[in-house]
Amino acid sequence: MKCIRCLVEGRVQGVGFRYFVFRQARRFGIVGWVRNLDNGCVELQAAGEADPMREFLDQVRTGPSFSYVSRVDVREVAAEEFDSFSIVR
Repeated sequence: MKCIRCLVEGRVQGVGFRYFVFRQARRFGIVGWVRNLDNGCVELQAAGEADPMREFLDQVRTGPSFSYVSRVDVREVAAEEFDSFSIVR
């Protein structure tokens, strides 16, 4: 199991980005959370197997149609236990 934390920059708020990430996480069996930050970025923490995690990150880097992702900073973090994937407010 791999656990990462990402900071996503670009036009990622007000365009359905968190809901897109939520749907992709469910699609690839990823658990964790996603939230908007006050600085206009989106932060997420995700845990899953290596291959599905790669596919999930490819989707995060693309984003939904009205978004524009300029940068995704990915860091591996200590594994945490999550039951599902959620949108945190």
